[in-house]
Amino acid sequence: MDDLSAFVAGLPKCELHVHLEGTLEPELKLALAERNGVDIGQRTVEEVRATYRFDSLSSFLAVYYPAMDVLVTEQDFYDLARAYLERAAAQNVRYVEAFFDPQVHMNRGVPFEAVVRGYHRAVQDADRDLGVAGALIMCIVRDLPAESAAQALEAALPFKDLILGLGLDSDERGNPPVKFAEVFARAREEGLHLTMHCDVDQENSIEHIRQALEDIRVERLDHGTNVVEDPRLVRFVRERGIGLTCCPISNRFVTGDMKADLIARLLREGVRVTANSDDPAYFGGYVAENLVELARAAELTRSELVQLERNAFEIAWLPDDRRARYLAELESYAAG
Repeated sequence: MDDLSAFVAGLPKCELHVHLEGTLEPELKLALAERNGVDIGQRTVEEVRATYRFDSLSSFLAVYYPAMDVLVTEQDFYDLARAYLERAAAQNVRYVEAFFDPQVHMNRGVPFEAVVRGYHRAVQDADRDLGVAGALIMCIVRDLPAESAAQALEAALPFKDLILGLGLDSDERGNPPVKFAEVFARAREEGLHLTMHCDVDQENSIEHIRQALEDIRVERLDHGTNVVEDPRLVRFVRERGIGLTCCPISNRFVTGDMKADLIARLLREGVRVTANSDDPAYFGGYVAENLVELARAAELTRSELVQLERNAFEIAWLPDDRRARYLAELESYAAG
């Protein structure tokens, strides 16, 4: 292990952009398919891994959503989240806010309760057993109708004590943030935190970022690096302390460019950018690998790597006392 990898390995980390369904490793996918009698068309790990190939957001989603068919019972969702959290703990992730996509499962006849209780149980057990704490962010699938989003939120409200926030993901083309303005307004009224994906290099990227920031009034942007195209919006996010949950390795898969220079530029301009893993089973890198590859590509210093994690803990939706403990741990590591 080289010095950079060793430093990153020990760095206390906070992950704010990971999709639990995107942590479905081939081995677990096969095991769940066999458990639930689901024919996925593959019989070996190598065959499954061969399907994890794509060169755009749409080609990724064409693989991503059908893979979820193997998730059927509450125990399946528990096992998926537990496997991710074990990997996170091994990479010294101290706190995670993880996305999940209930509409996809509900549309297959899986009750919302089975999804959220399975994931929540895993989060609770990981806090107790692994030393990694976490929370759940329910995502709206933006290429489904707004009515479907509203129905999903209504299904979630009886379990809102298990959910920290509401997000927006999936195919951005023709699905601007304002399509879901009423749903997000309702979520705010119910006390949920708000974030939205503004994916890299999408059609109408800047207008979508503007809508998310000014019309929906999100607290964070997921991805969001196209903000550099509008100096006014860069000032907006910097002055208001709005965080960007960037994902370098997945950027490279869906755009051909890690956007390392843009992430580093925003970091150095005082924007609260962070580095995260997105869908690590598909993109081949968890949070530590993202930090290492970003650092190498952008020639980040150790102090800048620490700042990325400081940003993450500062923009996490944490109680102040817990945030202070994590930041103290980070500063102690940086000083050592």
